[in-house]
Amino acid sequence: MKIDRLVSIIMVLLDKERIGAQELANMFEVSPRTIYRDIDTINMAGIPICGVSGVGGGFEIMQKYKIDKNVFSTADLSTILMGLSSLSDMIRGSEVTNAIAKVKSFIPSDKANDIELKANQICIDLSSWIGNRNTQSYLEIIKTALQDCRLVSFEYIAHHGKKTIRTAEPYQLVLKSGHWYFQGYCHIRKDFRLFRLSCISNLHMTDENFTPRDYQKPILDFEEILETMQTSIKIRIHKSIMDRVLDYCTYEHFSPDGDEYYIVNFPFIENEYYYDILLGFGYKCECLEPPYIRAEMKRRIHDAAAVYEN
Repeated sequence: MKIDRLVSIIMVLLDKERIGAQELANMFEVSPRTIYRDIDTINMAGIPICGVSGVGGGFEIMQKYKIDKNVFSTADLSTILMGLSSLSDMIRGSEVTNAIAKVKSFIPSDKANDIELKANQICIDLSSWIGNRNTQSYLEIIKTALQDCRLVSFEYIAHHGKKTIRTAEPYQLVLKSGHWYFQGYCHIRKDFRLFRLSCISNLHMTDENFTPRDYQKPILDFEEILETMQTSIKIRIHKSIMDRVLDYCTYEHFSPDGDEYYIVNFPFIENEYYYDILLGFGYKCECLEPPYIRAEMKRRIHDAAAVYEN
């Protein structure tokens, strides 16, 4: 769904008392079904658009809401510009640039400096400090495939380094915990899957189109699930890695142990991911209890040392 189309629809509705779905579809060269989805999205964003059926019917912004065509407040415009500017760094293209220009056209000249100041008070930079250099180009490929309903093909490295060749229907780009994913219907697995872009190689968009199927949104909130799976272990850390440990728990979990160390009640699940987290803290972290996790950490450290001994 193009950001500039949503903004443009709002502008059209501000200028016209009422306009039909087909006329909007012709104007933006999309189907009426797409226009109906866009209208639903605008409604969910808090701008009330109502539909009038019959001869002369169509869509219009509710009159009580549209006061002097001043839909956006200073705070609204600052927030929109902030979000669009953060997107422009990672998802490049004329649609984001045009959307920013159109939003700026709403800004009264006497409020321009105030809005610019507020928009710059928070910086959202979605690009990574270091990492996979393919991410930017892969985002562009998937974004185009999403818009054109085109299949994508790629090599994917799954758990334990298993590499497979996949063909998928892309449905959504997802940014979660600093990592980019795309949700797609995998033709091999015959189901929806969430693919991490850093595990993808040789991505390309095919010439084959697909008919969108009923979309299953990915589950992105695991808080309730994690609460049932996580246990608390006790670790002793040096203060120099305190900032890294705080990525996984809050300061309330820390208690001082002398001047240089802390005892931390650390949330833990007994799997490879969490053991790797502890190992990543290096010699500045010691697992104190429970004993069986401490013993497993000792075994893994011994195995790691053996690699260098050989």
